[in-house]
Amino acid sequence: MAHAPKTLLIFSQVFLPDPASVGQHMADVAIAMRRRGHRVVVYASNRGYEDPNRHYLPRENIEGVDVRRLTFSSFGKASILKRLLGTVSFMVQCFFIALTSWHVDGILFSTSPPMVGFVVSVAAMMRRIPTAYWAMDLNPDQLIALGKIKRNSVASHFLQRINRFILQRTSLVVALDRFMAGRLKESARLDSKLVVIAPWPHENHVHDVPRSENPFVARHHLLDRFVIMYSGNHSPSNPLDTLLHATLRFRDDPRIRFLFVGGGLGKRDVERFINEHSLTNVVSLPYQPLADLSNSLSAADVHVVSLGEQMVGIIHPCKIYGAMTVGRPVLFFGPSPSHVSDLLGAHDFGWTVAHGDVEQAVAAIRSAADTSPEKLRCMGQTALRVMQQQLTQELLCGQFCQALEEKLQLAAPSVDCPSKEPAPCEPCLS
Repeated sequence: MAHAPKTLLIFSQVFLPDPASVGQHMADVAIAMRRRGHRVVVYASNRGYEDPNRHYLPRENIEGVDVRRLTFSSFGKASILKRLLGTVSFMVQCFFIALTSWHVDGILFSTSPPMVGFVVSVAAMMRRIPTAYWAMDLNPDQLIALGKIKRNSVASHFLQRINRFILQRTSLVVALDRFMAGRLKESARLDSKLVVIAPWPHENHVHDVPRSENPFVARHHLLDRFVIMYSGNHSPSNPLDTLLHATLRFRDDPRIRFLFVGGGLGKRDVERFINEHSLTNVVSLPYQPLADLSNSLSAADVHVVSLGEQMVGIIHPCKIYGAMTVGRPVLFFGPSPSHVSDLLGAHDFGWTVAHGDVEQAVAAIRSAADTSPEKLRCMGQTALRVMQQQLTQELLCGQFCQALEEKLQLAAPSVDCPSKEPAPCEPCLS
């Protein structure tokens, strides 16, 4: 006999159709839970994450998910003050919604915006509603690593206490990799409520497009070029300085083009570097629409992934999954051990460069450019095979939904759904 559907409430400042990764992943979970027979209500901002001039509908139905958008909840990222105002406004609204919404059986939140979990946890505790926390990144760890606040400062201790409060009161904590799980365990005793599930690639929206048929390649005159691409958020947590200085060594090499696609605070630094050095072999482009993502990702011969030296376990290098989905090798700038070095060490589909070592970066780029097309294709197929075996959306999103149903004590699904007991894979083991 089918169970009556229960309601999952989701708070995420970013949500589809916004192109930011956290919103896309949250939408995947929301849609999957709806297909499993649950009622899902999402509260998000009515403005774009990168572009606050972009407005979304105040309420819409996205594949059965009831999406409601809050006003005065995002003013863009142009300044700290604007980000703070949007964050505070969104959090206040979320608190009262969580406190007053009827027939809520479980709540899911992430770190969009940071600390939204605190107000949601307070409201949920008052109403005895179970919650799930999706740790997309960790703060104050990230602020400390970037030198924004000191480890022993009042702000650091305050944020750590808030995090501990959230972790102690949530029923489910989802970390993105084993390094992040380790950091979370240091903050609170989590026992069986901590699971590790990597953020899945959007293989349903992304596929390899042959270069000769790719409109992105034609539009940017890349047909006869060896393309090295960084695609995604340009952030101080993902330093690009070493790669940028390496591009200077190839300014007279007509074979190679460097593409920086996306947005973020670090985008201005990239464009300033290009202008200061009058580089014609380096191109900066904005975020590409989801509908055009296959074309842009497929235009690369090699994809760049970067992770700051101090960022292991604090943020997760999601960019590697886009490269793997279109079957491309990876040029990794970052430390070892880390999630990316684990993958490359086990499966050998890329090169690793230490931050600050420009000579090593130049050598790796030359090695990649001189590698035969057959060898590059083989490396890319290895990456794709690993993704298909261990990191598919069906597998990982299915595990996520299963964890939500078990830990939030939601009713069994009333419709057919993908297998709820997928085979375990290394990146998902807790």
